[in-house]
Amino acid sequence: MNTSELQRIKQRYNIVGNNDGLNRALDVALQVAPTDLSVLIVGESGVGKEIIPRVIHDNSPRRREKYFAINCGSIPEGTIDSELFGHEKGSFTGAVGESEGYFGVANKGTIFLDEVGELPLATQARLLRVLETGEYIRVGGTKVMKTDVRIVAATNVNMQKAISEGRFREDLYYRLNTIPIQMPPLRQRGNDIILLFRLFAMQMAEKYKLPKITLTEDAKQLMLNYKWPGNVRQLKNITEQMSVLSQEREITADVLKQFIPQDPESMQLATIGTPDSHSYESEREILYKILYELRGNVSDLRRDMNNLRKQLDDANNLTAQLNARTVAPIQNEMTLPATYTNANNINQKHNTNNVEDAVAEEISEPETLNLSDLGRQMIEKALERNGGNRKKAAQELGISDRTLYRKIKQYGLDKEK
Repeated sequence: MNTSELQRIKQRYNIVGNNDGLNRALDVALQVAPTDLSVLIVGESGVGKEIIPRVIHDNSPRRREKYFAINCGSIPEGTIDSELFGHEKGSFTGAVGESEGYFGVANKGTIFLDEVGELPLATQARLLRVLETGEYIRVGGTKVMKTDVRIVAATNVNMQKAISEGRFREDLYYRLNTIPIQMPPLRQRGNDIILLFRLFAMQMAEKYKLPKITLTEDAKQLMLNYKWPGNVRQLKNITEQMSVLSQEREITADVLKQFIPQDPESMQLATIGTPDSHSYESEREILYKILYELRGNVSDLRRDMNNLRKQLDDANNLTAQLNARTVAPIQNEMTLPATYTNANNINQKHNTNNVEDAVAEEISEPETLNLSDLGRQMIEKALERNGGNRKKAAQELGISDRTLYRKIKQYGLDKEK
């Protein structure tokens, strides 16, 4: 585009600045205007993206038709389909009549979808069909409607990240992004910041009959060094504040600092991240992180349970071994040889004077408890543990079925049952 044409466009739309990025955006807008290709304008909030679709429409064959600018982020999710595509009478509560929607009313014209990244997924599917076939169905209707609308969209979010997180359809992105236009942030426009300040100061002076404010050199340098997270919109607001509230008409750096936020939070930039950037701010990424940590906790718990199970098995094995060692001596006692009995009787004769002391020491054993009682108790416990099953009881005691049966007869256990 030649310089004279560019200046004509800037004067017509009151565009201030000579930044190369800004000039490039205007150049692309004028080149794509005669076509019906979809355009996606990308840039931070407050950079002035809304000027580009107006330039495109006014320089296109559709300039005599209707132009609608729609902020997708300001329409409730429950009514956005009705607003865009219309509805039939009685399709929902409050639908007292039918509505054509923006796509019906704007037929042959242009629709600017600002903040298109905020559209619900269901609405994105409807929009994709309009872009591909020019067809849509009203809410609550069955008839296929036709429309011929030029769509220009804008967003301030990282679309690649939104696609990877499942918040925006990839196929719709490529349909909208046929012609991309990048609007530069204010901090990258250099001396355009001072030119815009002069424009806003002059507008305030003329509108409210106030003396125009100017900047000292140190104030200009501060403005050029500031990051302007709110871009052109923030610059305009600060200029209007100083025009009304400042007692001095010549703004110094000290005065400017009173109106420019200096805390670290306000200095953060609302930049559009790269596709490779990583953040845990989204709910999906936070959920993935929680699930990953939970999986680690479950693995630790499973390992602890296995260790505990092994300890319990070892304890059970040790108990079984101790029981086996206890049963064996008692079995031997139940079949004591006669020589042992005779020897025991001889010892009792030689130690009659110490009988009372021995009995006193054996506090845990009753004086009347003998080997027969021990054998009887062992058999009773074994039968009780095995539910009266003699075969299992014999196996537990380490004796044959026939020996157990004889002992049961001997102790009269069969009569008790």
